[in-house]
Amino acid sequence: QVQLVESGGGLVQPGGSLKLSCLGSSSDFNLNAMHWYRQAPGKQRELVAQINTYGRTWYADSVRGRFTGSRDPAKNTAYLEMNSLKPEDTAVYYCYQGGAWGQGTQVTVSS
Repeated sequence: QVQLVESGGGLVQPGGSLKLSCLGSSSDFNLNAMHWYRQAPGKQRELVAQINTYGRTWYADSVRGRFTGSRDPAKNTAYLEMNSLKPEDTAVYYCYQGGAWGQGTQVTVSS
């Protein structure tokens, strides 16, 4: 059973930056794509970024140019670097891989 542990959320002012991490326990972690979702209060969970096993990325229009996904195979860890954050980026962020979800980490963008 894959386990994913997230870290890195917090409170940041508009225009600020945060970097989320997702540590995977599975030996297959580096063989599967990693997905980042977010869920804002009262809204459905939405996909914001994907990183495949070759490092190729996809981003939702709402975050493209501001968010960057990456992964470090040696550390079994994926990252989501978030820059130029806006209040509408406020949400719980989740990593997802192979049917397993991380526990979620709160990102709040507010002055």
